[in-house]
Amino acid sequence: MANPRRDLDDPEYAAFAWARYRRVLKWMALLSLAVAVAAVAVLWWWLDTMRLHLAIATGLGVGLSVLMAAALMGLMFLSSGSGHDETVDRFNRDREDDAS
Repeated sequence: MANPRRDLDDPEYAAFAWARYRRVLKWMALLSLAVAVAAVAVLWWWLDTMRLHLAIATGLGVGLSVLMAAALMGLMFLSSGSGHDETVDRFNRDREDDAS
């Protein structure tokens, strides 16, 4: 008995995969907040005094950069782990065969 295809076209599996992605992203949001606070704390310790604008810019820049990297890596793993990449590759190969 063959295993049914598990990809994002299956609504049940898609709901599971997206829920897992959101769960990982929530943890990464907490991590990015911790990294942003640590970056501001290190700058505060290093500079001895720090303007509010520098602290806000540093916190947002570091935190959002880490969060963006986590979101993009998560989407890459979601696409690869769900079989979506193979589906798109198979579709592209079919189109190339039809064009030949």
